[in-house]
Amino acid sequence: MKFLDRFILVIYSIVMFLLSVLTAVLLFRWLDIETVHTFVRDTLFTEPYSSIVLGVVIVFILFSIKALFFKGKDERATKDGVLLQNDNGKLLISKDTLENLVINIARGFEGTENVVAKVGLDKENNLIVYVTLYVHPNVVIKDLTTNIQNRIKDAIKKTSDLETKEVNVRIRNITPETKVEA
Repeated sequence: MKFLDRFILVIYSIVMFLLSVLTAVLLFRWLDIETVHTFVRDTLFTEPYSSIVLGVVIVFILFSIKALFFKGKDERATKDGVLLQNDNGKLLISKDTLENLVINIARGFEGTENVVAKVGLDKENNLIVYVTLYVHPNVVIKDLTTNIQNRIKDAIKKTSDLETKEVNVRIRNITPETKVEA
């Protein structure tokens, strides 16, 4: 929950508590209704109190509009992964799971070594994958990375039903050729 949403919730909770206590006090006749009426009349129709009340009322109206019509942050994304929800419940797919999936896919290509993957979410909760790897000297890097990017996107869609916005591949180095002694 964002700070503004929590703040609005706290303010409304305090106001509801105070109104409930006031109502209970009036019902138990611990406070005279005429005293409350006189206080409210004096507050609403006397300067500068009426201006202060008007300002507070406008702020409450704006808070109410925000709370009713503007939803908070999409709960699909969390710090730990991606949260999916259906009629049966919730499913959290951790970032580690997605990263391991990406690593296994990239290692499956001939000519790749030392694969490291990182999965992130942008501000719109789109999945972004970062892959860092070493390649063998005889590999055509452009073809290899295009195939890796396509296969990663397809695998993530197939296994988790998530759309991947982009797959960024970084070739860290070319592995040295190992000489085979006869």
